[in-house]
Amino acid sequence: MIKKYQNIINKSSPFLALAILILIWAFICEFEIVPSYMLPSPQSVAQAFITDLPTLIEHAKVTLSEAMLGLGIGIVLGFITASLMNRFSFLYNAVYPLLVISQTIPTIAIAPILVLWMGFDMAPKIALVVLTTFFPITVGLLDGYKSADKDGILLLKSMGAKNFEIFKYIYFPSALNHFFAGIKISASYSVVGAVIAEWLGGFEGLGVYMTRVRKAYQFDKMFAVIILIIIISLLLMFIVTLIRKAVMPWERKEVRNK
Repeated sequence: MIKKYQNIINKSSPFLALAILILIWAFICEFEIVPSYMLPSPQSVAQAFITDLPTLIEHAKVTLSEAMLGLGIGIVLGFITASLMNRFSFLYNAVYPLLVISQTIPTIAIAPILVLWMGFDMAPKIALVVLTTFFPITVGLLDGYKSADKDGILLLKSMGAKNFEIFKYIYFPSALNHFFAGIKISASYSVVGAVIAEWLGGFEGLGVYMTRVRKAYQFDKMFAVIILIIIISLLLMFIVTLIRKAVMPWERKEVRNK
């Protein structure tokens, strides 16, 4: 019985924390601790969200297309790069420092250069998403490859297994958990990266819409966009979790056995 109550508390705690945050937000707006033109009330944001939902959905389609294309390319490039770096040590030593350095460059600083090179269409947005999502996937896979069972690798080598077979049966299964962890992080980064790229130029997308309403000082609509971005990011992370459970069914069996 105690475990049941504990489980209910654990599941409801995020919703409770969110409710408390909204109440604090409403309290600040009600007593005008922060001016309404700077911080719109939860009611006005909810109203703007419902009223502008058709427009938001149309812009979200564009942003989501950019995010999914960039994420897909980032996954493929990250997988190929991490696998090659794991296979060839000299490549690891040469490329890994460059990967770390690339993460010290602010995304907002790269976006204008990409727009200048590629124009205002989808290309610079997708490129920025690729740059944003590439690192977590690559590093996650490298960590997963390092956690591979060394005894299992030696056993397969002693049996005459080829490099591809060792990768297929030892390295890749060991890296799956890290791989999906990297994808989950990158899924949320992909939407943010697309929105940031849209701030600097474009014709459609949540970032473009956010820029327009900000210039018009319609902060309730701007907060509505932020809420939609949060919802999309959470949905993408949830989808990745479902795919992970489908691809790694043995994890569910381990949890049940415990």
